[in-house]
Amino acid sequence: MTNNKGTVYLIGAGPGDPGLLTVKGLECLKKADVIVYDRLAGRRLLKQRRPDSECIYVGKLPDRHTLKQGEINRLLVDKARQGLTVARLKGGDPFVFGRGGEEAEALARHGIPFEIVPGVTSAIAVPAYAGIPVTHRDFTSTLAIITGNEDPGKETSSIQWSKIATGVGTLIFLMGMSNLPNITQKLIEHGRAPETPAALIHWGTRPEQKTLVGRLNNIARLASEQNFKNPAIIIVGEVVQLRDKLSWFENKPLFGKRVLITRSREQASSLAGVIEGLGGEPVEFPTIAIVPPEDNSPLEQAIARLSSYNWLIFTSVNGVSHFFDTLRRLNKDIRVLAGLKICAIGPQTGQALQKMALQVTYIPTEFRAEAIVEGLQEQLTTGDRVLLPRADIARKILPEALISLGARVDEVTAYRTVLGTGDAAAIRDSMAKGAIDLITFTSSSTVRNFVSLLDTANPAQLVGSAKVASIGPITSATARALGVPVHIEAQEYTINGLVQAILADCSSGQA
Repeated sequence: MTNNKGTVYLIGAGPGDPGLLTVKGLECLKKADVIVYDRLAGRRLLKQRRPDSECIYVGKLPDRHTLKQGEINRLLVDKARQGLTVARLKGGDPFVFGRGGEEAEALARHGIPFEIVPGVTSAIAVPAYAGIPVTHRDFTSTLAIITGNEDPGKETSSIQWSKIATGVGTLIFLMGMSNLPNITQKLIEHGRAPETPAALIHWGTRPEQKTLVGRLNNIARLASEQNFKNPAIIIVGEVVQLRDKLSWFENKPLFGKRVLITRSREQASSLAGVIEGLGGEPVEFPTIAIVPPEDNSPLEQAIARLSSYNWLIFTSVNGVSHFFDTLRRLNKDIRVLAGLKICAIGPQTGQALQKMALQVTYIPTEFRAEAIVEGLQEQLTTGDRVLLPRADIARKILPEALISLGARVDEVTAYRTVLGTGDAAAIRDSMAKGAIDLITFTSSSTVRNFVSLLDTANPAQLVGSAKVASIGPITSATARALGVPVHIEAQEYTINGLVQAILADCSSGQA
């Protein structure tokens, strides 16, 4: 065992929305050798970790613990003594009923260096996501955050009910669902008006957020009738009335929907960000992976004779990326493209080229291979040489049609599309439970690999009640041929077009 002690970072992960992790918390998470995380620290945050880091789950439920607190303390000490950097990822803020103080004491007692990284506490963030400000000058200037799981059978309560019942405007109880009847009774007994507005918020800041509003004298009954469970916060006070005006998160168009993204891992983030912004929860299932060709020499040879070509046609952003990667490896730059006319299949591919200060000669208004051919009919001259760097499994319609127009076409593989490494067992389980609301396909290969990875003889049955959204008719045709139903199809064959089609379906009340 080394004598060099590691550092433990006690990090507040926020209440659930991964965007609420602080910048410093993210920095600590990314450099950690070991991540010790609990139930309320969202698993999606773990995607930000180093691939070689160790993850240890120590989550607690109201009725059972994976590890007891003393065991967690020892785990942190032991890992740090091995010279490792440890991120202790805790829901909310580590010092707001997070037992972070106890863990810090244990580390200090053993001489382990540690830092506290405060987090966004659920006591404030969760009401905010439900449209309830915890303070408001027209209603109250006082706020109390109170434990909700104090044993009601204790002979002497540590909560001074007579003072908080009437002395504080907004009361926030954390972890108190099992004690809700006792909490409301104590407040009323000590002078709080029975008609005081009250609210319960379940899984706040997450897509499954649910809010129940009532009054102090009926909220416990309403919770029982609706089977309202932990994790939830209890908020009591006149500020609850503001929810009718200020509710925003639950009004987002994709609120509450889990959206499966089947793009490659590298490309998923752009669509995932849009889904999150619209209130949905992206579930990444990379069914494809983009890798270099097994033999890159055909592309290298084509680049060596670029001056002999008239046209360079790109049919995807991936093609652009891998073409220019090869260009750089060959110690060449964009000056070798001088005199070439450049065509891009769509705006995203065009933008990828324009970022390199390249002017694109032609982008079709309809983003598919057939439209390229139609648009180039009057621009191509018989005998023009065309270089077409693209995927190994791309459709043959484009080179064949260009040849029919009199062009001489060199089709070379710039990248390969192979089977992705998504967790098929977890996705199959989620879909069987009806936990996926929407499945997105952005190419025919994402559909084929989706069916292959899930290894199902009946894709329609596996899809179940989930909606399927396709980026365009070619992808839709592939899906239907494989037995996957398609409910939504983009009119513009881009990611933005796909999102707009999904939103249109939602606004029509069908999604």
